[in-house]
Amino acid sequence: MKVSEADILIIPGYTNSGPDHWQSRWEQKLSTARRVEQAEWTKPVREDWVQRVVEEVAAATKPVVLVGHSLGVAAAVHAAPHFDNKVAGAFFVAPPDVANPEIRPKHLMTFGPYPRDPLPFPSVVVASRNDPFGTYEHADDIAAAWGSLLLDAGEAGHINAQSGHGPWPEGTMVFAQFLSKLKA
Repeated sequence: MKVSEADILIIPGYTNSGPDHWQSRWEQKLSTARRVEQAEWTKPVREDWVQRVVEEVAAATKPVVLVGHSLGVAAAVHAAPHFDNKVAGAFFVAPPDVANPEIRPKHLMTFGPYPRDPLPFPSVVVASRNDPFGTYEHADDIAAAWGSLLLDAGEAGHINAQSGHGPWPEGTMVFAQFLSKLKA
């Protein structure tokens, strides 16, 4: 699949992805990418976030490729049962452990626990070994439950602009390879 053959939905996490974040950069570079906007970025409500993802997938005119980061992964996975076979694949980065009682802010736990059913589309989970919002072991566990390919990003923090992943060329290459294997 080529970028032009897909509707690429950028699904940011808690507080949205700022201008230096790799998601914002991809949104600008990829001609068919658009951001799933949320009414409330700083006090996320699971049902609202999930509904917005469902609405954006339903509005797509081409096969959908989800690009979720952090809490955006949780919103997308909770929305997955409502997708009517429009999703061709998902690229998930830095899924937080939303069932961990130590997570801050506490209201992020309202997105947990993750569903453990296999996803009905190909997916990749990119996880870091030192993500402050979720362990690599947790990412390995949920990726296995979802039937996702787990990719080890090494010690990459939360894989965001603050951890030095603004441009994130390695992620761009992995995404391009993933996209090329999807069927339109």
